Amino acid sequence: MTRRILIVANPSRPETLEAADLARLELEQRGIAVCTDKGEDPIDAVMVFGGDGTMLRAARETYGTGAPLLGVNMGHVGFLAELERGDVAHAVNCLAEGEFEVEERRTVDVVVRQPDGTVETGWALNEAAVERSELLRTLDVAVEVDGRPLASFGCDGIVISTATGSTAHAFSGGGPVVWPDVEALLMVPLAAHALFARPLVVGPRSWFAVEVLERSPADGLLVLDGAETIAVRRGARIEVRLGSERVRLARTLDAPFTERLVRKFGLDTEGWRGANRAHKE
Repeated sequence: MTRRILIVANPSRPETLEAADLARLELEQRGIAVCTDKGEDPIDAVMVFGGDGTMLRAARETYGTGAPLLGVNMGHVGFLAELERGDVAHAVNCLAEGEFEVEERRTVDVVVRQPDGTVETGWALNEAAVERSELLRTLDVAVEVDGRPLASFGCDGIVISTATGSTAHAFSGGGPVVWPDVEALLMVPLAAHALFARPLVVGPRSWFAVEVLERSPADGLLVLDGAETIAVRRGARIEVRLGSERVRLARTLDAPFTERLVRKFGLDTEGWRGANRAHKE
């Protein structure tokens, strides 16, 4: 049984704070310690109230602890969250009794090599997005796969994501949805001026590099999960690989990813017959 649970809630929504407070009271009534700050003591699990942004913030706050995150979606799509706002009691019971499965998600490690030799590092669960620093200018980049040049072009940016991030920024840029158990790395150019600038998917041992060219009209800005930024000057190089650290998500439902995809995006499945029904006829 879990004994210390961290609660992370979106502070900008009163209903989210109310749900978090209800969960805290119910957990404490079961004799389980609850905290709102990770502190120095170990935590057994994390209960998150909010949308995907809050889930990503909780993942960053607890990075390296190995504590599983159980999300209660209080936002719109909330793809990372397992449950909806009416499932607070169910979430409390599952965490209190340890009745959940753990799904491990890959992260990406990022290295930025500035033209002056400075090296900066970071990580992301969803994506590393290379954006232009000036909205009225484009970004000129060169792209590499496994240390070999692939193409150079002007664009609004490039998203490099994990399978988890394939339903986020990469998806809105025209990238494919990748099932979470696929250990892949995606690259999706945004508004690229090139004949060959299609989304790419590579395996777990491959890696991407993006160089902001000296001729680029604008410098770049690297955004990690929408939470951390690194300035990328002209002449800088960004290397992105799948990381060794994994984020653990608590799952309490048996629904496959396909069902979650249909539910979260509100996809139309009317008319589906199914293999068993077709066979019987």
